[in-house]
This record gives sequence, C-alpha cells and structure tokens, in this order.
Amino acid sequence: MIEIERKFLVTSVAYQEQATLKERIVQGFLNTDKERTVRVRIKGESGFLTVKGKSNDAGTVRFEWEKEISVSDAEQLLLICEPGIIDKVRYNVPIGNHIYEIDEFHGDNEGLVVAEVELQSENQTLKKPLWLGEEVTGNVKYYNSQLSKHPYKLW
Repeated sequence: MIEIERKFLVTSVAYQEQATLKERIVQGFLNTDKERTVRVRIKGESGFLTVKGKSNDAGTVRFEWEKEISVSDAEQLLLICEPGIIDKVRYNVPIGNHIYEIDEFHGDNEGLVVAEVELQSENQTLKKPLWLGEEVTGNVKYYNSQLSKHPYKLW
C-alpha cells in the first residue's frame, strides 16, 4: 500500500472544538533505519505493527504496511523498542473532503502539535483551516521515528 500525506505545524487549539475523535497513542520503533521503519503502536483499545518505507524526495509518498495485533502483543513489543517512546493524543478533524489528524505530543516532545492529512494523489487540493501553519512535509525532524531519537525539547 502507498501512503500519500502532507504534514503541517498547528498554530492554535481551535481544532479541538472541531474534533470528532480524540484518543491516546503510545508508540515505539523496533527499527528506524532510513530505508524503513518498523513501528509498534497502541491506539485507543487496539494494537498495530506498521512497516513504512523510505519517502520520495518530496516526502509525500511512501510504502506503508500495517497489521492489527493485540494490545498485549503491542505492550510486549514496546518493551524491546529502541529508546524514545512517543506519547501523544490524536484528534481527528474533518475539513472538506479530508480528515486532518492532529497530534499533540507529550513527554519529551511536549509542546509540539502537528497535523497530517492523507491524500488520494500528490496534487490533490486541500481545504486549509485557519489553525494550519507552516508545511513541514518531508522535513525529517518531524517524523515520529526521528522525534523518538531527537525529541522536540532538545531543539
């Protein structure tokens, strides 16, 4: 499966009132190689194992494979992940034909708020809400795999 997404900083908390879903996500990385990442995630009441390939030059397109696993399996895998567990709360906000996923990071990434939106094609038009700030698509330091190694508090 191919994932096409764009990523933006968020400039206010106005999205919270528009959210249709809010859930905690805890994730770690079994592998953060630049060619691929292997992520373990507990999202709400579900566990997931995800493999992501290297992004294209623009940072918008990459291979993604995901499999649901039990929460207990995910908890066991989190114990052997690389250092730097990501803890965040995700808000889903429908805007136009898209759902923006806004992540409020906690722990070592406290204060960072990033919005992602998945697209059908790289050139798809987006309706941009007022709280959407600078685009950071393709900026590797905003990838969760990098935030686990070089957290926001150290910038």
